[in-house]
Amino acid sequence: MRVRHITFDCADPYALAQFWSALTGYTEDPENPNHPDDPEALLAGDPGLLFIPVPEGKTVKNRVHLDLQPETGTRDEQVQHALQLGATLVGDHRKPDGTGWVTLADPEGNEFCVERSASERAAG
Repeated sequence: MRVRHITFDCADPYALAQFWSALTGYTEDPENPNHPDDPEALLAGDPGLLFIPVPEGKTVKNRVHLDLQPETGTRDEQVQHALQLGATLVGDHRKPDGTGWVTLADPEGNEFCVERSASERAAG
């Protein structure tokens, strides 16, 4: 078995896909692009990110969330980027020695964590 998609329940699939695309660099399928009136939105990847509408809003903490590690830049730069895109701060778990992570929520409240990059980890 392999994970094909990570699925996000949401109110506005198109808008949330735009947020996650800007955050992760994942892109839509050029042969089947997302449109605001589509019933769902997909960002291609391995796994892909699938956004489907549900009638109810988020009410409790996620039972599963993504841990993101920057491929370029630092954890702190990526946290600022996410906040500029519309994420909100849920919890700051950074430590004075540079370790730790930051928990954020996307515009619909789905939590995710931003960890240190591989180069930050290698530097100590």
